Amino acid sequence: MTRIIGLTGGIASGKSTVSTMFKEAGIPVIDTDQIAHDLYQKGTTVYDAIVNHFTSDILLTDQSINRKKLGQIIFANKTKRDELNQIVHPEVYHVVDAEIERYKELDEPIVVVDIPLLFETGYDKECDATVVVYTNYENQIERLISRDQIDRDYAAMKIDAQLSLDAKKEQATYVIDNSFSILDTKRDFNHVLEQLEVK
Repeated sequence: MTRIIGLTGGIASGKSTVSTMFKEAGIPVIDTDQIAHDLYQKGTTVYDAIVNHFTSDILLTDQSINRKKLGQIIFANKTKRDELNQIVHPEVYHVVDAEIERYKELDEPIVVVDIPLLFETGYDKECDATVVVYTNYENQIERLISRDQIDRDYAAMKIDAQLSLDAKKEQATYVIDNSFSILDTKRDFNHVLEQLEVK
């Protein structure tokens, strides 16, 4: 019996750090960001649909999608964001489902699906448990400004485009607090992992 664990967080909450901890513990992680990145490549049906919808204005000179420009469009406009999600999400979940089936055939006891929009898309209902990587809002802002070299207003716009971490925390089976040191995060992670392996 393979248990499906949904892992989520917010932008700059430290979800990738916890995802790496799962991998280091020998637990398979299906990374929907990576799947989406692959689907954005030229030659895919997703690429064609995005370019048809948002026009060639979003392309770089090598015809690849300018993700930064596309991001600026969708983070400033919820309708555009929803339209992009309607193109990308069904294809991403198609790949996720195939990966889960593959791991079930391998009798993996636990498979983690790393999904930024876990609750927003309703995929939490497909999971046996959910894990939210949490940090406070000000930490998110400061980390995002530092990581992406953007101003505070744009950082806030990107964070506010997602369900708040406080709201995600309320819906989660488990919460890993990444507000403090990496050792604190690791301790929280180990505690959650013990709970998951016991069930």
